[in-house]
Amino acid sequence: MFRDNQNSLRAIILTGLFAAIIYIGIWVLRIPIPAMVGRPFIHFGNTLTLVAILFLGYRNGILAGIIGLGGFDILNGYAATSWLIMLEVVLVASVVTGVYKLMGYQDNRKNIIIIAIIAGITKIFSSYGTSIVEALMVGTNIKTALVASFMSLPATVINSISTAIFAPLLYFAIRKIFVQSTQRR
Repeated sequence: MFRDNQNSLRAIILTGLFAAIIYIGIWVLRIPIPAMVGRPFIHFGNTLTLVAILFLGYRNGILAGIIGLGGFDILNGYAATSWLIMLEVVLVASVVTGVYKLMGYQDNRKNIIIIAIIAGITKIFSSYGTSIVEALMVGTNIKTALVASFMSLPATVINSISTAIFAPLLYFAIRKIFVQSTQRR
């Protein structure tokens, strides 16, 4: 994990960089999936947000995720529900950071893989809740919202699986690059 002061110039620049990478990660690869609720799609935004949280820490990771994911939603036709995605970022970051803290912030392969799996599972449940809220916002009754939201989970499950696979790979690649660059100073 990046251990600089969260308000240092380097931390602020890295937070902005991660926000941009998250936005681009959604924009470049976006595969729509038919759903009964919302307009879900497969993307790497969640994976990149988890890497940002692990690398930058709780506060700056949340900021990067909210700016990247929320900014994408606001600028690409999902503004009405972007607040739900931003809440999901806070929820996933809170769960991940809590688990990471219980692990003593040890970023060995096993722990990071466990954290990535937990992040994916958390995202499935939070997306289900978000879909229910979205369905209720358009006037759907609760029973229909529950069923339709469940039927709309395939994109989230695929995104969660990709998070569990790719987040650890990206985290260790970025960590290696960061360590090498700081040793050169």
